[in-house]
Amino acid sequence: MMLVISIVLGIVPLFGIAWTIVTGTVTTVDGLFMSLILLTLSAVFFLNAFWELRDRGALAFLDKKKVAAPAAPPKAAPKATEPKEKEGGS
Repeated sequence: MMLVISIVLGIVPLFGIAWTIVTGTVTTVDGLFMSLILLTLSAVFFLNAFWELRDRGALAFLDKKKVAAPAAPPKAAPKATEPKEKEGGS
């Protein structure tokens, strides 16, 4: 039931944004802030719906299967050697 309520309450603010666009008040400062507030409300309710679906296991297809590769030992780096000095001197 909480899932349905979250989805409905996530859609309702989107109608408010559509109404703001249709009436032409989206170009005012009040319209811009109203759109931001409504988008935030919608995002919060859709996030709640996402978490509810995830907890129920309905989004299991989004999880990537992790295949454990056999662990190979790292290759040893070659040891640094000191440069040879020339004999004969300069």
